[in-house]
Amino acid sequence: MPPSVSLCKLDGGGVPMYNKLIYYLYGGHGVMWIADGWQDYELLSCGGGEKLERWGRQILARPDPQAIWEADKRSKLWRQANARYSRSSTGGGHWEKNDLPQSWPIRYKELTFQVKPMNFKHTGLFPEQAANWDFAMNAIRQAGRPIRVLNLFAYTGGATVACAKAGASVCHVDAAKGMVAWAKENAKLSGLADAPIRWIVDDCAKFVEREIRRGKTYDAIIMDPPSYGRGPSGEVWKLEDSLYPFVKLCMQVLSDKPLFVIINSYTTGLAPSVLGYILHLLACQRFGGKVTWDELGLPCTESGMALPCGATGRWVSE
Repeated sequence: MPPSVSLCKLDGGGVPMYNKLIYYLYGGHGVMWIADGWQDYELLSCGGGEKLERWGRQILARPDPQAIWEADKRSKLWRQANARYSRSSTGGGHWEKNDLPQSWPIRYKELTFQVKPMNFKHTGLFPEQAANWDFAMNAIRQAGRPIRVLNLFAYTGGATVACAKAGASVCHVDAAKGMVAWAKENAKLSGLADAPIRWIVDDCAKFVEREIRRGKTYDAIIMDPPSYGRGPSGEVWKLEDSLYPFVKLCMQVLSDKPLFVIINSYTTGLAPSVLGYILHLLACQRFGGKVTWDELGLPCTESGMALPCGATGRWVSE
């Protein structure tokens, strides 16, 4: 059995190749989920601790801790950047902009998002998550029944918009009021202003605890928790310590016929198999089904390789 699949029912199934890419390097190979369906986004080049990206017509250079190989940043390609995020030796950083709009829309298939370069290098969208959007939309559309999705640490709503576009009702939860407002904007841009989306500004753990007391359930859960944070009462969130009990808590709001659970992590020290192990213990052993886990990646035009962009674990019912 391939190492990135856990079957609670050992039926000999293989690795689902949905949004998978096998790439070869020096006679070896690796497997990851690749977000290769973009038209408005492109990873042009990466290396030297940075990545060069095309967001619509704008080209940005941003730091990336995974791109540790060399890159010729004096080349014509890298000189095309409209803006570069430069880190400060004292912490933080700033954008060096050259004729860059404050914000602009980009499309992914039937979805539209507003991009806004912000502090700490971010743009409000993680394009590698398109691999998970495709997975979730496909599962919802094939379910043949109404699906209720809980999106936790939901940020600017990429997964919320994707699931709603596929026909699900969605509960979007994030502690940052500004991010929830941005997510509403993305929903409106995607033609979902009147979609059944519940917008919640709240601490995710506190919200889940209240939903348990209310007896509310969901058919699918998506979560993208931070590496570190603090709760409303000063509680410390550290992914390595907090993730397992949080996922265990969330299992209590799954319906009797759950469809899927997705966990994302950008913590470089957390292997994808850790997410798979958690889902195997907490979802697979209770509901059956199947767990898969892998890196997420973006295809790089210049090298033909894929830049790793974090880890994902998925549980799906069978």
